[in-house]
Amino acid sequence: MSTAITTRHQAAVMQAQAKTDDQLVALWLHDKSAETQSAYADDLARFQQFAGGKPLASVTLGDLQSYADSLSSLSANSKRRHLASVKSLLAFGQRIGYLPFNVGAAHKLPAAKDTLAERILSESQVHAMIALTGDQRDRVLLQVLYASAARVSELCALKWRDVQPNQKGGQVTLFGKRNKTRVVVLSEQTYKALLSLRGSAGMNDPVFLSHKGGHLDQSQVWRIVRQAAKRAGIAGNVSPHWLRHSHASHAIDRNAPITLVRDTLGHESLDTTSRYLHARPGESSSLYLSI
Repeated sequence: MSTAITTRHQAAVMQAQAKTDDQLVALWLHDKSAETQSAYADDLARFQQFAGGKPLASVTLGDLQSYADSLSSLSANSKRRHLASVKSLLAFGQRIGYLPFNVGAAHKLPAAKDTLAERILSESQVHAMIALTGDQRDRVLLQVLYASAARVSELCALKWRDVQPNQKGGQVTLFGKRNKTRVVVLSEQTYKALLSLRGSAGMNDPVFLSHKGGHLDQSQVWRIVRQAAKRAGIAGNVSPHWLRHSHASHAIDRNAPITLVRDTLGHESLDTTSRYLHARPGESSSLYLSI
């Protein structure tokens, strides 16, 4: 078989993976978490509405540039996220042969201010959130969320079979983003607090029960975190992810090896974890000035 025929055959096979925009979107979203799927779907719907329902194969660079201009009222970070979603879909469409080329590749994402430092709580704030929470389930949830650096989806999915003892106290097995599994060791204090919720629950029962008896919903965890922050007098739209950021920053402040923090958080790149070094620096040339 000639090279040209082979190339055409490969293209035909790739093209068959999706025949409509809806099928392409379904393939694009398939392996993403429910939370990410929802956010990406909303971003795409906004773009499609702006483009007047135009098929993706007909989208031009001009359409994308006009859409970017229409987002001028949003913050730089929000604008970047909306555009990144569309660019991701267009790149995926070309990668599987559905789109002849990727017009998004020619459009650069806008620079955005790194606001990570704003989403890192102090240790005293975290301790206040936990201490001022009266409900036992909610108090333990906050403690484990911070101690394990779990994503909210990982925390909600926990079953008792994922909780095991070890020589340090205990450990939890988390399964989440990009279908990755990681084991996080908990202190004896946090492990005992977690076990206090078990009662007669079986191995396959949820660790954090909703009032209806099933797994706690992610929206409920957001509510628990926000109420805890309010009780502690913390301003801002505090989310569960702030406790993950705080875990990383506090561990580094206490001289935890950055590679260990990377593995605990489940980051693929050390560059991602290194952001916490710069978010709360301990030194600055300003300290050498006379004022």
